[in-house]
Amino acid sequence: MVFAQRDWPGLENTDVATFKSLEGLFSNLVRGLTALIGVAIFVMFVVGGFNFLFSGGDQKKLEKARGTLTNAIIGVVVIVSAYLILLTIKALTGVDVTKFTVPQ
Repeated sequence: MVFAQRDWPGLENTDVATFKSLEGLFSNLVRGLTALIGVAIFVMFVVGGFNFLFSGGDQKKLEKARGTLTNAIIGVVVIVSAYLILLTIKALTGVDVTKFTVPQ
């Protein structure tokens, strides 16, 4: 019995690795990094919110919490801006730069 999947979408069923294998690897890497960045920004919002709530009127703690929340918002803006730039390039040139493909 074989429990591993051998038929990957978009790949020929061969026994050796090819440059075409990089498409799936790169796609999975980008998805993983995107998820990791999303979790990190969410954690920054939660930590900044808790620090803000439990600052107890202490100005140093309040400024630290405000800085954490500001950095989280800047991170969201940077990520969304980068994605919008990629979509703008796609709309202006017709080239889909959000997909990684290896030519044959």
